[in-house]
Amino acid sequence: MTSSDVWTRDTAERYDDPDDWVNSPEVTTPVARFLAEVADGGPALELAIGTGRIGEPLHDLGVPVTGIELSQPMVDVLRRKVSEDELPVVVGDMATVEAPGAGSFSLVYLVYNTIGNLRTQDEQVACFANAARHLAPGGRFVVEVGVPGLRRLPPGSPAIPFDVSDAHLGFDTYDLVTQQAISHHYTREEDGRYRYSQHNFRFTWPSELDLMARLAGMTPEARYAGWNRSEFTSESTSHVSVWRKG
Repeated sequence: MTSSDVWTRDTAERYDDPDDWVNSPEVTTPVARFLAEVADGGPALELAIGTGRIGEPLHDLGVPVTGIELSQPMVDVLRRKVSEDELPVVVGDMATVEAPGAGSFSLVYLVYNTIGNLRTQDEQVACFANAARHLAPGGRFVVEVGVPGLRRLPPGSPAIPFDVSDAHLGFDTYDLVTQQAISHHYTREEDGRYRYSQHNFRFTWPSELDLMARLAGMTPEARYAGWNRSEFTSESTSHVSVWRKG
């Protein structure tokens, strides 16, 4: 079993919250269009496809999409939107599971910080190797992930806030030795009470991911600060990176 947190049925039912900005078409459409351009007419494999937040709109653009997902409840929610025949999904660990068509995909992608769900370096290295195994020669692996916000961590402070609003309070805590981190979420319910949840992850640096790609036989092609292909700089808080196989 992977070290990843496994999304429960309760979490899966809330995942497509229409009030959550990450689920809005203004967010998902540019991502799908970017990925469709990179796929260049070929099939795509999404690692950790979840409820299809990106896989579904990419499929709607005419790209054949296959998914790998660890959580069966997340796949169950996806099935309410798109059938298995239209968008097949293999339930299992994205670092090791093989999807039908391995070796023929023009694009494998992993979005929204999900590489961090694998909480050991060995598992993350294995994930890059699995992505390369699924790609055809010349195919591309795309990863979207945040840059660790350690510059924002004041001396002596245990946490970095990443969201402070009426509906949600979010804080990240970091272990600088192990690169383990926890996102703490306090979400306001309709009755005014707050629901607490946490997400465990391993943070990575861009150069570390480049080395993982090299070990898997892939070379860097591009790195952007966002899906709009803006320049990645030392001030960027996240990146979209593209590596090419062979």
